[in-house]
Amino acid sequence: MLIVRTSAIGDVVFASPLAAAIKRTHPDAFVAWLVEPGIDALIAHDPAIDARILWPKAEWAQLWRSGRCIELWRRVRALRAELRSHHFDTVLDLQGLLKSGVLAWLSGAPTRIGLGSREGSQWLMSRVVPRGGDVARISSEYLYLAGQLELDTGDFMPALHVAPEADARAQALLAEYGLVPGRYAVFAAFTTRPQKHWFEDAWQTLAAKLVAQTGLTPVLLGGPGDAQAAARIAAGAPGLINLVGRTKLPQAAALVRSAGLLVGVDTGLTHMGIAFSVPTVAIFGSTCPYTKTGRANARVIWLGMHCSPCRRRPTCGGAWTCLRDITPERVLEDVARVRSA
Repeated sequence: MLIVRTSAIGDVVFASPLAAAIKRTHPDAFVAWLVEPGIDALIAHDPAIDARILWPKAEWAQLWRSGRCIELWRRVRALRAELRSHHFDTVLDLQGLLKSGVLAWLSGAPTRIGLGSREGSQWLMSRVVPRGGDVARISSEYLYLAGQLELDTGDFMPALHVAPEADARAQALLAEYGLVPGRYAVFAAFTTRPQKHWFEDAWQTLAAKLVAQTGLTPVLLGGPGDAQAAARIAAGAPGLINLVGRTKLPQAAALVRSAGLLVGVDTGLTHMGIAFSVPTVAIFGSTCPYTKTGRANARVIWLGMHCSPCRRRPTCGGAWTCLRDITPERVLEDVARVRSA
């Protein structure tokens, strides 16, 4: 069986319980996952996944933009051959988009099941399962799909596995700053969309109050593209350790797993906290993917304003009241709750 969920980080985290559900129901099944390079690190050490197949989306896009169509076609054929070499009988398209539908079709699997297929991908499927379930629950749409496929869902909670080498590098980085596991708090402050960001001054205030209340050292994580915003936050937060741009995804996951607390916005690192059962407080504003975390030590703060979730179409003119009205003091209240759970 082939799972197609090529991106993004948070979505792969949400979908992660599906492979284990397949294995519980069909122990002899060969389960592969088609995913983009880099993101594949999230599933690399999942015992329920027998193979990772990489879709180099960025490389294909560059070939298209540069007009190298013959080389692009060669790459498409190579991926098609790799997929068909496994002789998949079933493929699950979890994205339900045209691109993922084409990838599922390339596999040659006779049974192609799409989750909420649209953009024309429904015509490439042999069956389409609508997105359903309790939308307030984490991983709800994948849990619903598993139920429709009569899989043994278990508790169906996101679960990740860290490679020993990634953990060793993370521990070395912690030692460099005099940190020990369980005595620091990860701040996951960055996403790809500004309307999901909490305010920089709020992070600064939270950092100071968190140290005073818990003794935990705030550690800021993020990618190279977040460096400037991270520097501004760190400049106004004495004692905060800025590791933005210093970790790749496997090391960042290892740092999340060893944290004593995670506070974050609607981003992949925050969802990892829940997957690793780290005490987590998630701050949501323009989006509301879930409010039921499935864990006693994880809580979501979402004000449920009349204009929220607006997702990609904000109406507030950049005021982001749905986030501004979430104060550091409110966050600290939930920090106390998740740490005592």
